[in-house]
Amino acid sequence: MDREPLRRERCKKSRTRRVEGTLIVQRRAVTAVMAAAALLLTAGCSSDDGGSPGGGKSGTSSNADPGSSPTRKAAETPPAQGSVKVVRTVAEGLDTPWGLAPLPDGDLLVSSRDDATITRVDGETGKKTELGEVPGVSPAGEGGLMGLALSPDYASDHMVYAYFTSASDNRIVRMLYDEQRPSGDQLGAPDTIFKGIPKGYIHNGGRIAFGPDKMLYAGTGESGDTGLSQKKDSTGGKILRLTPEGEPAPGNPFPDSAVYSYGHRNVQGLAWDSQQRLFAAEFGQDTWDELNAIKPGGNYGWPEVEGKSDDSAYHNPLAQWGTDDASPSGIAYAEGSVWMAGLKGQRLWRVPLNGTEASADPQAFLEGEYGRLRTVVPAGGDKLWLTTSNTDGRGSPKDGDDRILEVQVS
Repeated sequence: MDREPLRRERCKKSRTRRVEGTLIVQRRAVTAVMAAAALLLTAGCSSDDGGSPGGGKSGTSSNADPGSSPTRKAAETPPAQGSVKVVRTVAEGLDTPWGLAPLPDGDLLVSSRDDATITRVDGETGKKTELGEVPGVSPAGEGGLMGLALSPDYASDHMVYAYFTSASDNRIVRMLYDEQRPSGDQLGAPDTIFKGIPKGYIHNGGRIAFGPDKMLYAGTGESGDTGLSQKKDSTGGKILRLTPEGEPAPGNPFPDSAVYSYGHRNVQGLAWDSQQRLFAAEFGQDTWDELNAIKPGGNYGWPEVEGKSDDSAYHNPLAQWGTDDASPSGIAYAEGSVWMAGLKGQRLWRVPLNGTEASADPQAFLEGEYGRLRTVVPAGGDKLWLTTSNTDGRGSPKDGDDRILEVQVS
């Protein structure tokens, strides 16, 4: 039976009774209002948004930010100046750490780019347990086992996604993680869900993340072939948007294509703010590194422009840096700001946001204190997980490198 007409009639009658009771029986106003409110709740209508009964803004959608409530208000603009405090070193002695994926119980999965292994790190003690080696990885230069992400249904399917360089391409696979198996043999055989991403000695991209819409996003590089970035039929120099099975996601801007945005040089940072807006960091060439607010179908300029330009055909970055100061890799959103890890810059950048614009100048922290910084992910509230990258062939490792740090930010 269609209950919607009955619900509308009940809402209409309840509003009428409320108005008449208030106008005619002044001395019983409180009683009338309370009665009307009870009738409204019983009928299931909403007087807050002016929409149809049971519709409008009430309830949640499948695209809702998993960390937000249905009534969460837009985030306030953060202060111009923030702070960073390293709370503790979570783990030491990691070899070429690249991807980092927090588990539901607070432990962390970390990938080794050059060893092609995934290790579980106890979030409290730092104890390391190797899950296993990922077959098919062909490490060389900037390529190897890179980004990690947990399935949006990890609680039931225990699937771990990984982006890696093979002998022929860059690809995305998923593997069953079975904690009951012996250490070193806990990963199932990789199931390739997407392949054919151009590979090179440089610019392999590598960051993957599931968005608030439960679709899989991947940042790729142009592998040193700059012309690929502007070719919509190439997956090089792009942000891709896929279903968990590796198909082009519904609603993508180009028909039957995994491409979500293009004109990128080498995307290694992906993050969403509290309003589900996507941001991405990428390496420039000689002049400008970039932090961009990503729009579906947007062209971000490479190789026609680097950094900001006056050409309206390309989206300008919301912030840019000289390459010596950044060389950005991972990014994370926390406390109203995007936090960006710098490799060559050896610092953690804070970019406070007002919507999709920077609300103040970027602010640098930890400059030179821990060397190259690779990956940063939210750890809940005002905390971040941050990895160093000093054993990647371009850093100067110290005793204990590489590390995972727990950082408190504001």
